[in-house]
Amino acid sequence: MEYRQLGYSGLKVSSLSFGTATFGGGEFLKAWGQTDAAEATRLVSICLEAGVNLFDTADAYSDGRSEEILGEAIRGRRDKLLISTKAAFRQGNGPNDVGSSRYHLLEQVNGSLRRLGTDHIDIYHIHAFDAVTPIEEVLDTLTTLVHQGKIRYIACSNFSGWHLMKSLSVSERYGWSRFVGHQRVSLVLAEQPRQSR
Repeated sequence: MEYRQLGYSGLKVSSLSFGTATFGGGEFLKAWGQTDAAEATRLVSICLEAGVNLFDTADAYSDGRSEEILGEAIRGRRDKLLISTKAAFRQGNGPNDVGSSRYHLLEQVNGSLRRLGTDHIDIYHIHAFDAVTPIEEVLDTLTTLVHQGKIRYIACSNFSGWHLMKSLSVSERYGWSRFVGHQRVSLVLAEQPRQSR
């Protein structure tokens, strides 16, 4: 397996990573699959044997079930891999159950740690840019979580170029942790083949 340096960090990640969006198979994601804990454990083992060291999930995948299943699948081998998870999407009905506010991020990181069964997250992504919460609040909160040891590196997902550059500028200005990666997800829905009559 080839390993690459993750952005502006010293972290080495495998050139291939394993996404766990189908773990749990929530309503939206079940069209792509529904992976239970036994199958997830088998898949994680195959990946680790091949040298894959990065496993990606999110609190929003199957309402947290993806994190729970990944946590079960890696039990006893946490030291052999890196976990990437994300937060920002709605996780409840309350007015503060969405976004990147200090309130929401602190709630979500603790929930992710519990579901994953670990004491730290290697890469913590902001899943989408929050146009309501000041980026200073977001980055200050993430830096605090890094200093507490709950997360090791921060990254973003689905940010536009200018959102990313603004974030990096703010981090530099205040000496805060900076995003070391940007994950861009594009879903392509393929048309199902037509049945011949």
